[in-house]
Amino acid sequence: MKAARFHDTEEVRVEDVDQSPLDDSAVRIDIEVCGICGSDLHEYRAGPDFTPQEPHPRTGAQLPMTMGHEFSGVVSEIGSSVSRVAVGDRVTVEPNIPCGECRYCEDGEYNRCPDAVAIGFHTGSGGFAENAVAPEDHVHVLPDSVSLEDGALVEPLAVGLHAVRQSGLRIGDTAAVIGCGPIGLTAVRAAVAGGAKRVFVSEPNDSRRAVARELGADVAIDPMERDAVDVIRSETPDGVDVAFEFAGIDPAFNAAVRCTKRGGTVTVGSVSDSETTTDLNEVVTTERTIVGTNCYGFPPRSVRTEFDAIIRSLANGEIDTDPFITGRIDLDDVVEEGFESLLDADTEHVKILVEP
Repeated sequence: MKAARFHDTEEVRVEDVDQSPLDDSAVRIDIEVCGICGSDLHEYRAGPDFTPQEPHPRTGAQLPMTMGHEFSGVVSEIGSSVSRVAVGDRVTVEPNIPCGECRYCEDGEYNRCPDAVAIGFHTGSGGFAENAVAPEDHVHVLPDSVSLEDGALVEPLAVGLHAVRQSGLRIGDTAAVIGCGPIGLTAVRAAVAGGAKRVFVSEPNDSRRAVARELGADVAIDPMERDAVDVIRSETPDGVDVAFEFAGIDPAFNAAVRCTKRGGTVTVGSVSDSETTTDLNEVVTTERTIVGTNCYGFPPRSVRTEFDAIIRSLANGEIDTDPFITGRIDLDDVVEEGFESLLDADTEHVKILVEP
């Protein structure tokens, strides 16, 4: 089958590979669509970072690795012990697989597992391919009212929902999102849906600022033209209640801190290529809270947390995915029309979907 495999920095090749083996508790999915994620772009531009260069201790997989983890498709084969999923089911996949043995897994905090592995980075299987294999517990059957395109957006939408839940945002709060890439935009959507009375965004890309407004942002700031902190603090009593940082660069983190009121919360969800420095007086003397946000609830809790919540919202028509989907490409074009296009500072894209 065809698959897009990561070999090294800025080296992804579409190659013919053997399909992944299927064990008793796994499901094979014929891929319909797979979204390109910011973590895919990070790995392509700066990796190998997530992808193991030696055999992974849990999976045995190593470079080159089939990429892609935001995918949906149709079940084509099931293992002998699979009972919850059937051939022909339309599904999406929660790609992160915790170890099940560490103190965090024992406490049900699966997304904090230090030994979790991810489909598309650690397992040898991924969504940028004609088919992929996933454990049954990580496969979510889609209602008939949810399209397979929307199914591929469940994963990033769940990230934004989890970030807003981590922030403690309450109805009537003000919020700021610093960095409006795809995940920052899902946080905008979730903050608006969560009852934020005013949402500010800071994003240098014109197209993404426009999408943020379409999703409900009240004020969209180009930080190359205006100081986002000055604008936000001039339009709020003493800064916003909660801020989200999704840019992964020093100035963005510090802007998120400084635009937040005393006692406010800064939620950080970006993947950074470098260390960040800050003035701790901006945290200590103001009693601001800094929290991290990592993905969403992993199985088995995902059926009661963000992943299935997003599926239900899509089924109920509560989420419009059109603003997010800005391109559809063939697998053969994943590098030039996918990765390279999204890494262009002037890109007009938010989410590009790859169709194997």
